[in-house]
Amino acid sequence: MSLKKTLLAATVLSLPLAAQAQPVTGIYVGAGAGANWRNAVNQNGFNIRSENPGWVGVGSVGYGFGNGFRVEVEGNYRHNSIRRSTFTGGFVGSSGSLRTYGGMVNALYDFSLASFGLPNISPYLGAGVGYGQSQYNRVTLRNGAIGLSSIGSGNGNFAYQGIAGIAFGLGDIVPGLALTTEYRYYGTLDTSQRFAVTAPGVATSARSGKLNNGNHDLLLGLRYNFGVAPAVIPAVVPVAQAPVGGVARTYLVFFDWNRADLTPRAREIIGEAAQNSRTASVTRLEVSGHADRSGTPAYNQRLSQRRAEAVAADLVSKGVSRSAINIQAFGESRPLVATADGVREPQNRRVEIVLR
Repeated sequence: MSLKKTLLAATVLSLPLAAQAQPVTGIYVGAGAGANWRNAVNQNGFNIRSENPGWVGVGSVGYGFGNGFRVEVEGNYRHNSIRRSTFTGGFVGSSGSLRTYGGMVNALYDFSLASFGLPNISPYLGAGVGYGQSQYNRVTLRNGAIGLSSIGSGNGNFAYQGIAGIAFGLGDIVPGLALTTEYRYYGTLDTSQRFAVTAPGVATSARSGKLNNGNHDLLLGLRYNFGVAPAVIPAVVPVAQAPVGGVARTYLVFFDWNRADLTPRAREIIGEAAQNSRTASVTRLEVSGHADRSGTPAYNQRLSQRRAEAVAADLVSKGVSRSAINIQAFGESRPLVATADGVREPQNRRVEIVLR
């Protein structure tokens, strides 16, 4: 009988869904907007309270390394109205606004919840540093005659932020797209502010002081990872032997990224292989472990070994003699789907069971 290309249809079901929120790989863009609560200023004779919440907008361009880590550059803008302001001399203000804007460099890490049954959800944590500008605009005092406004544009300083968020994968709708929700604390070192004070019949005077700047943000946004391909059904695999007597000779067991534990569906596939090894003329079972290229070759070699050993152990628990099992580990050297180095490919995270 001529060699055939077969793949047991049931093995396809053991492949983790491509719609899962896989860690970001390569270039991505993101944007978000939301509410901003600004801490009150109470320094150097100035007391300025904002109308809360104001609003915040951010935009970013970044790069994901495929292992959970990513870096990005970000531009941001925050706007709050002034509710009340006083400064030495007893003047009280009731209008105006505060604008804060600048640029940041952020480092973030995405966590996978696939092992908890939440493959489309990825919490993440991050921190950033950069430079921020603050400017007070048209602060008019209660009597409507005295005004206070920033002088010049040199009101910036070192900025820092902490980020905690959750990404919800929308790969079923658009590959690479995710909805994000975040909390951020954004602050700068005390900024040197110079104000022009104007009043009827009085020459314009200047006041200055160092003012604090702290912000709490809640944002909703979108992130798009370029180059993410749609879900792919595993290709037909050429096998060494054709089915004999209706018994398949090759079985594929797939794994989640960076994991060697068996899913319930994987155990079902192994059970089918164990049962058929007893009904067919089988003298040995070849168990070959494989990995994708998202790690180093040395690490992937060890990971493929652990996967093969996990499958072999489950075969033994289902009645297959250990002496009949031949374990091999090929690391990333024999992919089903050719990829560039560092790419996560679900079809390459597998163990092949061949009945001989």
